[in-house]
Amino acid sequence: MHHDAERQTTQLLQCLMQDKKPIGFLLGAGCPFSILDESGNPLIPDIMGITAIAREKIGVGNLQAPLDEICRRLCQKHGEDPSIEDVLTLVRGLRYYAQGGEPAGLDTATLGQLEKRICEEIRACVSRDLASNSTPYHALAAWIGSIVRDSPVEIFTTNYDLLIEQALEEVRVPFFDGFVGSRYPFFDPYGIDFDAIPARWARVWKIHGSVNWRCDSGGQAFRIWRGDSEIESDMLIHPSHLKYEQSRKMPYLALMDRLRKFLSTPSSAIVVVGYSFRDQHLNDVLLQGLQGSPSSAAFALMHSTLASYTVAKGLAEGRGNLSVLAKDGAVIGTRACSWAPLQDPPDSTLPEGAIAWHQSDEDQGLWHAAFQLGDFQRFAEFLRQISGHTV
Repeated sequence: MHHDAERQTTQLLQCLMQDKKPIGFLLGAGCPFSILDESGNPLIPDIMGITAIAREKIGVGNLQAPLDEICRRLCQKHGEDPSIEDVLTLVRGLRYYAQGGEPAGLDTATLGQLEKRICEEIRACVSRDLASNSTPYHALAAWIGSIVRDSPVEIFTTNYDLLIEQALEEVRVPFFDGFVGSRYPFFDPYGIDFDAIPARWARVWKIHGSVNWRCDSGGQAFRIWRGDSEIESDMLIHPSHLKYEQSRKMPYLALMDRLRKFLSTPSSAIVVVGYSFRDQHLNDVLLQGLQGSPSSAAFALMHSTLASYTVAKGLAEGRGNLSVLAKDGAVIGTRACSWAPLQDPPDSTLPEGAIAWHQSDEDQGLWHAAFQLGDFQRFAEFLRQISGHTV
């Protein structure tokens, strides 16, 4: 059994071309990683790259021993080196549950310093700007602005950077991100629940927080706002749903509910790019939303071969409206199969570069498909050709 690469890609194209269907995107860390800087390096490292940088800079002085202890615990529990997000989650958990004590010798003051330094290093790594107006983010923004729709496009992202905001602003696509105000825009969880904004606007939901989100008590009630500030405050970065403080957890819960609500909307479709399905809680929300609306669909576009994504593959095999499209095959309708080989390359009507066909001498010269849209650069070009946007 095989899947038809041309047919499945055409279905994705048709979905994106519709103006009445609610459309969303889930952008993961693979998106900024696919963009190279002037030195030929990824604009923003992947999570393990950020982890290496952060551990090198934080693991000195009085924080070296507690950081090593946190990493040792995580490695012992999971059997692999932890990411900096794993470290931050455990640090916050220990700090919250200690409540003035010293859990296993890690005092709350040290844990507080460690939390602050981790957030600072994450910010240093991801605080980058797009160097031109021809990046994949600009292509996505241009596509959003190219079609008159019945409902706004919704962008969910696990990334802390400000790249999608920069692109939307430069292409002049208005958007709402849950904050309102001018001087210190404040987070309004009630505004997230309502759909009454212009359909030409986009919605941007930073599921794991952002480098320009701040929180503090300020001698008053706990508050969350957006924007850099000289006021002493903490960065609101949420790599986990761990209940370490209810008030800080509020944006995370509200945005997760928004994702669940979007997927539960009949006939909605979400395109997943650059996400490796490492976040189990996010995976659960995706599945719950899709289960609640059988007419909704999720297309997970993967960069490498299907065998490289065991979690995504397993989820799609149990959920018929989650499709995983990888370089050498796909899971469609719960069936995992390779792409069907052809006697001759097809006379394709798809945008150029969506599928690469190559001939193999090992099986009588059959032509094999390589699905390309799991690469954010290729997917952006796909959108650019659909929208007709040129730079």
